[in-house]
Amino acid sequence: MPLRADTPQATADVRRFTPAQRWIHRTTAALMGICIVTAACLYVPQLAELVGRRALVVTLHQWSGLALPVPVLAGLASRAFRADLGRLNRFGPHDRTWLRAALHRDKRHASRPAAKFNAGQKLYASWIAGATLVMLATGLIMWFTHLTPLLWRTSATFVHDWLALTIGIVLAGHIGMALADPESRRGMRTGRVSREWAKQEHPLWRP
Repeated sequence: MPLRADTPQATADVRRFTPAQRWIHRTTAALMGICIVTAACLYVPQLAELVGRRALVVTLHQWSGLALPVPVLAGLASRAFRADLGRLNRFGPHDRTWLRAALHRDKRHASRPAAKFNAGQKLYASWIAGATLVMLATGLIMWFTHLTPLLWRTSATFVHDWLALTIGIVLAGHIGMALADPESRRGMRTGRVSREWAKQEHPLWRP
């Protein structure tokens, strides 16, 4: 009896992420969090007065932003991570179906087909990657002021500030959706998800 009871338990979960993939996500999230918190301390007067030590906050903001692409670049050594980047970079007919259902607020699982990543996750990954590169470029222009003309620095400051606000809003939505899906969080925390959840949320995924 014990063997029969243990057998279904062993096959109840499927692997979703490797330790390397989870490390990349956590490290990137930590660096992004430092960027956002330090940016808030630099731009919100009440926080600036509360924290003080502006020079230290600026240094933390600059170096955490500069280090932001490092986990992803290091992760390219992982075959599983490269495979997931390929999945995120492909947009198929089922993704368009998923987006139509999302736009019409159709929450039926049958109307939202998805492989390992759904269309919303693919769009978010593409957008945040592009936004990070723009933030890095504009931040470098603002940091090394002697290398660019005044017009470039003014434009970079405008783009950097408003894009930072947009990133904050999008990340808040990302965190909110993660909080609403405990099984998805478990997948990122432990690397494994239940087979039932995988079939329901990602029916086209073949682990």
